[in-house]
Amino acid sequence: MILKQYYLGCLAHASYLVADRKSGAAAVIDPQRDIDGYLADARELDLEIGHVILTHFHADFVAGHLELRDRCGAEIAVGARGTADYPFRPLETGATIELGPDVRLEVLETPGHSPESISILVHDAGHDETAPYAVLTGDTLFIGDVGRPDLRAALGWTAEELGGLLYDSLRERLLPLPDATLVYPTHGAGSLCGKSISSETVSTIGEQRRYNYALQPMTKETFVRIVTADQPDSPAYFTYDAVMNTRERPTLDASLERSLRPLDLAELLDLGAAGAQIVDAREPADFAGAHLASALNIGLAGSFATWCGTLLDPGRSIALVVDPGREVEAVTRLGRIGFERIAGYLALGMTALEPRPDLVVRTERISATALAERLGPGGEQPLVLDVRTEPEWGGARIAGSLNVPLNRLPGRIGELPADRQIAVHCQTDYRASIAASLLEHHGLGNVTALVGGMEAWEASRLERAESA
Repeated sequence: MILKQYYLGCLAHASYLVADRKSGAAAVIDPQRDIDGYLADARELDLEIGHVILTHFHADFVAGHLELRDRCGAEIAVGARGTADYPFRPLETGATIELGPDVRLEVLETPGHSPESISILVHDAGHDETAPYAVLTGDTLFIGDVGRPDLRAALGWTAEELGGLLYDSLRERLLPLPDATLVYPTHGAGSLCGKSISSETVSTIGEQRRYNYALQPMTKETFVRIVTADQPDSPAYFTYDAVMNTRERPTLDASLERSLRPLDLAELLDLGAAGAQIVDAREPADFAGAHLASALNIGLAGSFATWCGTLLDPGRSIALVVDPGREVEAVTRLGRIGFERIAGYLALGMTALEPRPDLVVRTERISATALAERLGPGGEQPLVLDVRTEPEWGGARIAGSLNVPLNRLPGRIGELPADRQIAVHCQTDYRASIAASLLEHHGLGNVTALVGGMEAWEASRLERAESA
């Protein structure tokens, strides 16, 4: 048997290739939208990908099921409760996909994270003919957590309804599996599809039975209360992506071909004047040193797609400023979340602005010790804006700071003073750079970003406040 995990760190997303070595038949489960990695492995291992399975209609990325269908003729399969514009095989509990003499996939309907969620048992006769070797749990069971049940609130379900279904799925479908059964989920730490997902990407049913808080003995009412409480805010694009995964749509190749258009400076400025969202995807330090006025900095080095999905409007065009040679990466990562209205990228990057220094602005960056001096007696007394999450801010913070999590900042900019310096920070400086560019975009000019964020503040052994 072949069972390979592909882990896409920027989206904390795991997908899987399962194949029978004897027959060469293969299935891909929960694929990312750029599918070349699966196709390359299939060629190398002499496999034929005949099946592509979605454990559910994902909310945080656009899956590559249509790409695999169109590139290699794979049949799409989805849980029986799902509905979609494209033809698919509906999978009920007990349905099987025979990949060959040794490998068989068996379906368990496990609604809860979404109504159509399924888990997939992987049977390997070469390992054990009586018990499953592994279970691919999608977003139903994570390592150390379970899938959040509140993401379909905009699509006709309540968190309480889905939480009750999740309780039943875990206890009736997954917990009865043998302790040795390997658990392979679709997400790891950093995904917003759960609230405390482990950084581990594989476990066993036995380990999860012992250590996963959601699998401990409790009533359904207690379970629902726990799994619906304290969930992180879900970005607006989650509903957009969940719907997009049910639609017939152009493939990523078509999107890339359309989007990879070099723009001269005049074209970029015209697009901006017409309402396009200009995204500068360079590093925070490079952006601070020189950038186009009004551009939003969301760096490729961080959670680029997630923050683009959180802060940008998929219905409006996007124009990119990137370091030369990284255009394909930027467009691909936007395409992974279904953001396809890409007007193009600034040819030659920031060097295109050399003849127009009047269009270039800079963002001040300040060290932790220099900020402490400004906050001390006789200093300028800037407003310290902490854009970390509420739990981060509650753990340790700069005394007197105002906490506005970055995902909520666009709706609260009007609360900030226009006549006072604002020193913005996060844990490092990735989110702070996004926030500073957002404030500048909305006309707040006296903004500085703390280099190294809270980590630098603590490393400098400066005074901090902590929750009681």
